[in-house]
Amino acid sequence: LVKGSWNKVKFNEIDILYNIFKMYPDIQAKFPMFVGKDLETIKDTAKFALHAGRIVNFMTNYIDLLGFESNQPAIKTLLNEMGHNHVDRGISKDLFNEFRTAFFAYMKANVSWGDNVEHAWNDAFDKMYYVIFSNIDGHPVQ
Repeated sequence: LVKGSWNKVKFNEIDILYNIFKMYPDIQAKFPMFVGKDLETIKDTAKFALHAGRIVNFMTNYIDLLGFESNQPAIKTLLNEMGHNHVDRGISKDLFNEFRTAFFAYMKANVSWGDNVEHAWNDAFDKMYYVIFSNIDGHPVQ
């Protein structure tokens, strides 16, 4: 369910990031290249497109690894790296949770979304955030 719904929107990088920033300007404020800039003005820039691509690429990498027990070490490495990188930038659990809320709002508006899809996405985010948050707490998952 996660892979199927993600495949319908994963090429909408700019729209995804735009909607996240629109819903939570405090997330935009954590990006030095976008801080204090008008969202409507930066939306069509190369820097915005590149960063949106990085975020979507991370999500695609994570989602592609899901569903196979043999991928667990790769998933842990990917998520520990993400957590570590964001701790260094002072990104809090609250900001991650805002990202989740905005991401889900985007998904609900752009794919078929029912209780089963929401459950699958919550499971994927719960697992992802468990590892990322362990880094924020200073105890990376081994």
